[in-house]
Amino acid sequence: MHDDDNQILVPPSFIALYADARQRLRVPLDELRARYELCEDLACHLVEQAGQLYHGGARSEEGVLLGMHAGLAAPGSGVNAQEAHWITLRLAELLGWRSPQLPGPDALSPR
Repeated sequence: MHDDDNQILVPPSFIALYADARQRLRVPLDELRARYELCEDLACHLVEQAGQLYHGGARSEEGVLLGMHAGLAAPGSGVNAQEAHWITLRLAELLGWRSPQLPGPDALSPR
């Protein structure tokens, strides 16, 4: 998703969170970009914290990521369940860690 007026390139994995079965966006493009920026910034911000947790005695990379996901998926986090899932997988990618098996959004309490 890219146009001449905006330099933000939203990846297909994020667009999929807000697209219907026919690949049409369910939100305005500006809202999609804003949510993507928030989620990408959050993932980048959590890199240092995740590294500190891991090197500070966490049992495993997966445990750190699952804990981060639980926090992101909690009510009041500012992101929805699908975004929490995306952020956690993006965080794993940024850290070079294996992506954990995350609970599906249906397993989480509704917002």
